[in-house]
Amino acid sequence: MSEELTNKLDKLANFLAQRDVFSLQKKELVDKVLTPEIRTRLDEIEAEFAGKMEAVEANIAALEEEIRQEALRQGTSVKGNFLRVVWHKGRISWDTKSLDEYARSHPEVTAFRKQGEPYVSIVKI
Repeated sequence: MSEELTNKLDKLANFLAQRDVFSLQKKELVDKVLTPEIRTRLDEIEAEFAGKMEAVEANIAALEEEIRQEALRQGTSVKGNFLRVVWHKGRISWDTKSLDEYARSHPEVTAFRKQGEPYVSIVKI
């Protein structure tokens, strides 16, 4: 790994940590501004909507599953006025290790092999 890339990763980690610190500082300042009366009222509002949100989330989950199952059963995509359910054929996968082994004795199959561009992801360690 190059030293320059290591330094950039460390710099990115510092920016991410700084973002977290700013979020915590912001929350602390907001909490200082809230009076006990306002906090009580906010808690009441949260409680009032918690049940409503839970019910609508359950309705959404149930109807989404029903729509998915129906689209799978029909084998088709359907467009509504605001949403669309898109049916996709199942993905085809190959046992690459076995095919690579097979290609050693049958090199003609390598003409059908395609390799995508390399890509990277940044993960927290």
